[in-house]
Parts: sequence; C-alpha cells; structure tokens
Amino acid sequence: MNSSTLSFFRFLGSVARYIVLAFVFIAILNRFGVQTASIVALLGAAGLAVGLALQGAMSNLAAGLMLLIFRPYKVGDFIDAAGRFGKVTEIDMFTTILQTFDNKNIIIPNSQIWGEQIINHSYHEVRGVDMHFGIAYDENTDAASKVIDEVLANHPHILKDPAPFVEVETLNESSVDFLVRPFCEGAHYFDVLYTVPEQVKKALDANNIEIPFPQRKFIIVNENAS
Repeated sequence: MNSSTLSFFRFLGSVARYIVLAFVFIAILNRFGVQTASIVALLGAAGLAVGLALQGAMSNLAAGLMLLIFRPYKVGDFIDAAGRFGKVTEIDMFTTILQTFDNKNIIIPNSQIWGEQIINHSYHEVRGVDMHFGIAYDENTDAASKVIDEVLANHPHILKDPAPFVEVETLNESSVDFLVRPFCEGAHYFDVLYTVPEQVKKALDANNIEIPFPQRKFIIVNENAS
C-alpha cells in the first residue's frame, strides 16, 4: 500500500473518529435528560459553515481520490498538467508535486488537474520524437533525406524498430520542410529531442545542403524622382 493510500485511510479514520465522538457526546447528554435538539442544530450549522469554508479543500480531496482510483500518472512520470510540465515527485490527497528541469518544486492543487487535460509522457515505454527541418528549394530532397537517415542511424538511443520516419511534410515560402520522427525509449526522449537537431545541422552543413533562413525583399520607390 503506497503512502497516498495510507494518507487517505488515515484521513477517513480521523473523520470517522470525530463523528463517533460527536454522536457519543450527544447520546450521553440525552441520557442525562439534556435536550439535545438545539445542540444537534448547532452542530449542523457549524458543520455547514466548516464545509463552506473548506469547499476548496474538499474539492481538492475529491480530485485526489479520483486520481488515486484512476491513476492517470504515478510518481516518477513526466506529465503536462494544469499548464505545468515536470516529473511527479509526490501525490497526496490534496496536491500533486512536480519537479521541473531547473529544479523548481511546483505544488499543484488536485482540483486544477482532475477534469482537465493530462499528458503523461511516461505512459508508453517507446515514444516518437517529432522534429522539423527545412532545406532550400534548390537542394535535392533525396540527398537531404539520406543525410538525416544517417544521423538517426548513428544515434545510440534511437531505435531501429520501429524505424524512424523521414518525409517531406510541407512546401513553405522559402523552404522544403521535413517531418522527422525517430523512436526511442521513454527515458531517452529528451536526450534525442535536444541532441538530434544539432547533429542534423552539422551533417547538412558538411554535405553542403543549404538550410534557408527568412528573407524579405524591399522595393523603395522615390516618388519625387522626375
């Protein structure tokens, strides 16, 4: 049984304990002939006031319970949730704690996560890494594709099966754009994402394949010219 489940059962046990104590207290007063109707009404009003005051906390608790039941992510997973990205370091009944790449500790109320889109980057063992590279229109697409294929084949973390996907995707204004999707184990996703672009750039340069950059042409008209 994990720590989150234990926390949940401790919370339920604590709530049940105070409810039982309240009923025992009322029963004792009633046994001695004390009118308890007003006390019950007072406790009900107090409970309502506390419930309204803790509405946000109860919402987080309910969301935490749903996260524990359906488990869309677990400790150690990398997730996008509530507009934040990071590694899950802790899940409790009220919050989820993420650690970012620059070692920030982000505490997110569970109510902000449950019911919204959750992207679990660690769910599947093998992941595709989408990247885009552009070459000039004057360049040979077959030659560029071959260069990119060689870079992917020599990368230590890119899998041979499934094979990488390298195809022309878009004909833009100043470039022919390739969609490149190598596959790797989830643990190597960010290594592939942040190392392959530089390697492709160097390989294209070494093979004299031009990578275009945005250009603008300005025509200046001199209206005062005779």
